[in-house]
Amino acid sequence: MGRRVLLIEDEPNIIEAISYLLSRDGWTVHTHSDGETAMDKVRQGLPELIILDVMLPGRSGYDILRDLRADPATADVPVMMLTARGQARDREMAQSLGVTQFMTKPFSNADVLESVRALAAS
Repeated sequence: MGRRVLLIEDEPNIIEAISYLLSRDGWTVHTHSDGETAMDKVRQGLPELIILDVMLPGRSGYDILRDLRADPATADVPVMMLTARGQARDREMAQSLGVTQFMTKPFSNADVLESVRALAAS
């Protein structure tokens, strides 16, 4: 596979940090910041992995995850959700919708890199 990741996130600092971190590790990072058009972006070029924020303008990450899992073309793409909302019910909601990995903000660069590598290997 082509080591392509799609980062769906609307916070510029997080976009910059994750993009830099993953590109240094050999990933091609595509970014998108609007929940309303996120599925269109996914369909433009199926990534190996999706990093998805929960709170996005237009639609929530939960809605996007539900759509990803319902579409046969994207049902098996690993999805790591990032959120500032780390309560148990948020994690349970993501798991019930089929998230592959759930990570709360703030996160360490090492944790993100380790998770992305593990998801790509699985």
